[in-house]
Amino acid sequence: MDWAHPEAVVWRNRALMVFDRVSVPIAVCDVYGAVLLANPAMAAECGTTPGRLRGRDVLELFRPQEATQVERIAEALRLRHRSRYQVSVRWQAPGGAERYGELTADPVSDTVEETPALLVMLRVLGEREPHRRTPPKVTPMEAHILTLLAGGATTAQAARETGLTVDGVNYHLRRLSTRWHATNRTELVARAYALGVLAAGVWPPTVRNAE
Repeated sequence: MDWAHPEAVVWRNRALMVFDRVSVPIAVCDVYGAVLLANPAMAAECGTTPGRLRGRDVLELFRPQEATQVERIAEALRLRHRSRYQVSVRWQAPGGAERYGELTADPVSDTVEETPALLVMLRVLGEREPHRRTPPKVTPMEAHILTLLAGGATTAQAARETGLTVDGVNYHLRRLSTRWHATNRTELVARAYALGVLAAGVWPPTVRNAE
């Protein structure tokens, strides 16, 4: 069809409207797998917008589970075979879970001689929840000292609050620093948050997992 003809332009615009509204994730890629056009459903699977997918490698966005599948498809396309190709893939959903499914690629072009584009559709088959690491345990005294330090207390203030001597507070700090490979108290508090020991977004500081 001559897309310069007014009727062809109308049909092209209608096709793009349907393309955008289809709930199935779809993209048009060049023969090398670079995204030329993606619909909102495909972009949503990548946590972005259709425009930001343009130029991205579809097999980097959706990782093949078997490299041999991709090699066979590349060879078939090189020989200008026009079958439907399927690739088992995995990817990370915007929420962090790992999804798995199947990409289906159909070569499309106006003539047999023309290098085809690939109409790619994604079928979601399932989802695995992200692995959530359990925060390391701390003793009640270590928990108390960590919350005091995170709240800005000095060693002397922590000693008064806990009923320990300054040396006693330092003893617990050295033990925690050794376990978490922290070089100073600022890093120790930062690691407590990073490891999930101190609850994020809570004030005053609170320990999530004391023994």
